[in-house]
Amino acid sequence: MRTEVKAPMGGKVISILVNVRDQVEENDEVAVLEAMKMELPVVSTTSGKISELCVSPGEAIEAGAALMVIEN
Repeated sequence: MRTEVKAPMGGKVISILVNVRDQVEENDEVAVLEAMKMELPVVSTTSGKISELCVSPGEAIEAGAALMVIEN
């Protein structure tokens, strides 16, 4: 099953903390966004393996944008 990790709000991608093929658990921190001059950690919504990264650090994104895909 494919699960997209989505941005909770619009902003700029500060860092991606995982790589493709990394194993993550539910609630692991996987990315950091900057929104309204605050850093916002993004956590995994499920356990599985990262199969795709959809954004890069420095990229501006909108709320709900897919950040990565987890296969479980």
